[in-house]
Amino acid sequence: MRIGSGTVHVVGAGLAGLAAVVRLAAEGRRVRLYESARYAGGRCRSYLDAELGCRIDNGNHLLLAGNQAALDYLKRTGALDTLEGPPEAIFPFIDADTGRRWTVRPNRGAFPWWILNAKRRVPRTRAANYLAVLALRRANPSATVVEALDRAEVVFRSLWQPLAVAALNTNADQASAMLFWRILKETLGRGGSACRPLVPRDGLSETFVDPALARLRTNGVEIGFGARLRALQFAPDRVSELVFETGPIGVDRGDSVILAVPAAVAARLVPRLSVPDVYSPIVNAHFRCSVPAGSPYFVGMIGGVAEWVFRKHHGLSVTVSAAGRLVDRPAEELRDLLWRDAALAYCLPAYPLPPARIVKERRATFLASPDQLLRRPGQTTGWQNLLLAGDYVDTGLPAAIEGAIASGFMAAGRVLEIAGAPTRTDPRQRAREVSKMEQERQRALP
Repeated sequence: MRIGSGTVHVVGAGLAGLAAVVRLAAEGRRVRLYESARYAGGRCRSYLDAELGCRIDNGNHLLLAGNQAALDYLKRTGALDTLEGPPEAIFPFIDADTGRRWTVRPNRGAFPWWILNAKRRVPRTRAANYLAVLALRRANPSATVVEALDRAEVVFRSLWQPLAVAALNTNADQASAMLFWRILKETLGRGGSACRPLVPRDGLSETFVDPALARLRTNGVEIGFGARLRALQFAPDRVSELVFETGPIGVDRGDSVILAVPAAVAARLVPRLSVPDVYSPIVNAHFRCSVPAGSPYFVGMIGGVAEWVFRKHHGLSVTVSAAGRLVDRPAEELRDLLWRDAALAYCLPAYPLPPARIVKERRATFLASPDQLLRRPGQTTGWQNLLLAGDYVDTGLPAAIEGAIASGFMAAGRVLEIAGAPTRTDPRQRAREVSKMEQERQRALP
């Protein structure tokens, strides 16, 4: 039997693992999914917060219409209609120091004529200021965003810096210029049609997790929760056994293994595996309050402690990326600081403070610095039936939803290549489907 033609064992039910299983199951492969926790989704999930008395997301994740892997995943799981967002690419901002508000509005087409319109760009900027971002394309792979762009420019403080920090969860003086260029090329570089913001209508689990699990159960996929992997046993060229706390599971000659666990866990399990080992934290604050109807889905905060404020069913949620300066502060102090910005963003009274929950993720993502990018491994390993998936794997994308899902799809694709079996979906048909994605999203979303 050829390697990869038997059962596929996927370890880890975060978005990378779910994406791999969703694709493999759709191709008729026999798959078993294992997860150490009692729930799926990893850091992308919703839960009931007893203190707030409402259901919240563990963080805030913003999709863009150009996130092809994420939207393909949602299409496969039947969850596209769980997204909502504005009908066009609009990014509202407020300056915390001056109270001035503006909205960046890229035009739909790829040619950026929006930078010629003062009403669509950042105040006190000129079209030439935006063209300077092309310096990222020529930047040395070791360069940071600050080394490639002029941090004294208004457009840097009011657009490039907040976008870089949000996308890479890394301060601009540490973040890779090369990786930030890739993000801009795939979003703003493709026009406003690729930049339209999309958010889960109900919650992260209702969009990314629950529909996937339902689809997998319908396809007969075995899902084992509470299955903590302790070790891998290796033959000379392949993984031969998965050692769980509950006992070993043999990996037959024709089986494959996709390891979709966090980077540190993968490094412990796989000998001589190089992974990013410096992390960047995220701080989130959830406030239970009333928000006026018709308020924007989110607001970018310039010059404040908060960076992005999101409207949710329960009220407002604040995200601070690259939050090393905040993560050790007491929750009460963070509540006061972040509510001040959230109230300003949505024109709410500063007092009394509403009920709040502060969530700190100290190891939210790896630091997207040039040095750390060199430590990202590929999907394949030295063992022919072992593949890697996760937001730390080198997909050319940052450690966010799109990168995690893309890594799962890539690992699944490699399993199918190893098996040498044709997929159920004709490549030309898949290309046509992808080309219709935006039209389908427009029909499915308000």
